[in-house]
Amino acid sequence: MISGAGTDEDAILMLLTARSNDQRQQIKAAYKKAYGKDLVSALKSELGGLFESLIVALMTPSVLYDATLLHNALKGAGTEDEVLIEILASRTGEQIKEITKVYKKEFGGKLEKDICGDTSGHYQKLLVILLCVCVCVFVCVSLPLQDLYAAGEGKFGTDEEKFITILGNRSAEHLRKVFAAYKKLSGSDIEDSIRGETTGNLENLLLAVVKCAGSIPNFFAERLYKSMRRAGTDDDTLMRIMVSRSEVDMLDIRGSFKKIYGQSLYTTIQVLYKDN
Repeated sequence: MISGAGTDEDAILMLLTARSNDQRQQIKAAYKKAYGKDLVSALKSELGGLFESLIVALMTPSVLYDATLLHNALKGAGTEDEVLIEILASRTGEQIKEITKVYKKEFGGKLEKDICGDTSGHYQKLLVILLCVCVCVFVCVSLPLQDLYAAGEGKFGTDEEKFITILGNRSAEHLRKVFAAYKKLSGSDIEDSIRGETTGNLENLLLAVVKCAGSIPNFFAERLYKSMRRAGTDDDTLMRIMVSRSEVDMLDIRGSFKKIYGQSLYTTIQVLYKDN
């Protein structure tokens, strides 16, 4: 499949996508033992463009892939806030703990410190809360509901800290109960209140937390749809989600995509790249 005379890209794709990430790591180790070379480096020397990026992503252990995405989002002059928001809002507490460990091992720095160096304000605080995964499970809805409502429409500007503390420190199950009670009390969806009272990265992060508490597959279905409905396809977002969720909840995401948008995710991607 890999030789100086040429590379059989179809064979590489079929081989790697038919295996789990753990099996791909075994293939990488076996290649190293047999040929004394790193398989990823060999593939990169033969491939190029989006296909190279996809194959490298598939060959990366899942936790390292997330850690690398976060590192790349934070390094340089600008910050890729979409990546920070997507990962920290959607990963479980255990996943975030592992990502933090791998980040320090691979890049020699603390993820929290790097995030604080590139962000500010209430947006920064909520990112750090999510990173610390101090998720408290409460059975009582009334107390956080009262705080949430008091911090809500018409008063959000003075109570943002209370609002993000509630959203960042409750389990998804508890948040769903709070949101349902909030709608009954205020007559508004929590998402509408967030859109009306916040802007920018804080708004995007709050909405991501709310959407992930409701349904992570729906959250990613929406992200995929938007990545393919812009003026130009957002290849990075499309690839990132397809790779990172492939062994987690891709079947559920496909179901959500079909239910929400009335079309197959498979067909949508196939049509999008039919000439490539």
